Amino acid sequence: MARYIFITGGVVSSLGKGLMAASLAALLQARGYRVRIRKFDPYLNVDPGTMSPYQHGEVYVTDDGAETDLDLGHYERFTGVSARQSDNITSGRIYRDIIARERRGDYLGATVQVIPHVTDAIKEFALADGEDLDFILCEIGGTVGDIEGLPFVEAIRQMRNELGRERTCAVHVTLVPYIAAAGELKTKPTQHSVRELTGLGVQPDILLCRCEKPLPDSERAKIALFCNVRKEAVIPALDAPSIYAVPLQYHAEGLDAEVLRHFGMEAPAPALARWEDIVDRFHHPEGEVTIGVVGKYVGLPDAYKSLNEALVHGGMANRVKVNIRWIDAELFEKGDAEIAACLEPMHGILVPGGFGERGSEGKIASVRFAREHEVPFFGICLGMQMACIEGARNTAGIGNASSTEFGETSEPVVGIITEWMSPEGLQTRASGGDLGGTMRLGAYEARLAGNSHVAAIYGTTTISERHRHRYEVNAAYREALEQGGLVFSGMSPDGLLPEIVERPDHPWFVGVQFHPELKSKPFDPHPLFAGFIAAALRQARLV
Repeated sequence: MARYIFITGGVVSSLGKGLMAASLAALLQARGYRVRIRKFDPYLNVDPGTMSPYQHGEVYVTDDGAETDLDLGHYERFTGVSARQSDNITSGRIYRDIIARERRGDYLGATVQVIPHVTDAIKEFALADGEDLDFILCEIGGTVGDIEGLPFVEAIRQMRNELGRERTCAVHVTLVPYIAAAGELKTKPTQHSVRELTGLGVQPDILLCRCEKPLPDSERAKIALFCNVRKEAVIPALDAPSIYAVPLQYHAEGLDAEVLRHFGMEAPAPALARWEDIVDRFHHPEGEVTIGVVGKYVGLPDAYKSLNEALVHGGMANRVKVNIRWIDAELFEKGDAEIAACLEPMHGILVPGGFGERGSEGKIASVRFAREHEVPFFGICLGMQMACIEGARNTAGIGNASSTEFGETSEPVVGIITEWMSPEGLQTRASGGDLGGTMRLGAYEARLAGNSHVAAIYGTTTISERHRHRYEVNAAYREALEQGGLVFSGMSPDGLLPEIVERPDHPWFVGVQFHPELKSKPFDPHPLFAGFIAAALRQARLV
């Protein structure tokens, strides 16, 4: 019988609700409990798939092909529990489904309203598939008082009444700002936030107070008094030296113990050796490398959140610090001098995924630099496609090679994918169809050549990785590209779709059509990232 922990936030956004949910779940998991985390997103998009990375950060893709909020990446990386489509719901998806039911006549002529129809749909989502779990953590996006979030708060109010205190716990993440001019931490924003939440019918049981300075005992007592919680339930959450230290920090402050006390449960002390090792590897490296990431969304780090973390995990696997240099691909369209100045100090070059023509020539130029200067290269999704176009132009003699994503071309080395086989059967798409949810999404198998570099890295010739792309390398150019030294070392099981390319004559040159960063975890670094950082470390020792 699952117990529910509802996580809300107040005062301002970006307080770290997602990281808090992931950390708490990891602590409960370390005590032997089975956990799952879900995210309620109040925006009206059906999913974040069509949203700009500058609006919402990266889109996190699950094995079953859902385009979800980036917080699900935190959840997976901290718990190792694979996220599912049923773990992320948006207002847009709820309203879409309700309107579809109304049009079919499923409501039998009833007036369709926020209460009970919208709130019932939210509760149905929260309660699904909980039979084999001990805890389900439900994070509500945004801040308390946001008009779009009100149905979600109302839904958890109803669930608390229906399930009872013994099966529900409300954790509110709030801000205790430090006013430098006064030299004081101020508790009033927390008081007002809790008052707003309580006015909506949800009395928090635990307060997680984000603060820059240690929270004095007197201030904890003051918050407890005005917010109607136990003093021990006011948990300070100071800025941590790294996100990997957060679970240990929250345990030291008693967060998981307070949650269990609320439910009247006892459990052995958590087994935290894994997290202690992660923190030790992160904070005590034995070397360092510098990786240049040549992308188009480099102005917002959250646009490449999983990629950033996967590089760090690769560093942990090699016990080195990874310095990431975010480089705007458009800079490289000005000339060779800028390319050399930016990339010569790099020990590895990575070209990540993306959409659209902007910055594409700069990415192709960075691939050429890595190939000619024998710098370890890693291309992901669009990065692999750019590696194929660069190879076609400069080693296979196809000077007009391009992608149909960028316009009409006489040499479509990369083109839109209109059909492919999935576990559900043949999938077909039209080039002028909807953008949302229409890509090749989710986990697909690939077969690796037995004598390839990537087969040695994976230690197997059959892999499963997550995809998110609408364009594909044209296998008709395989022979020409391989004659130019770019080998197709991974293909879809039917042999039609290129999945991996590599250059055997290069120290480390790999391009993949999928997104390996989505499956990397601090306690289980992805082998491609571990291998890439190992190659970068060898490069660093050469210069």
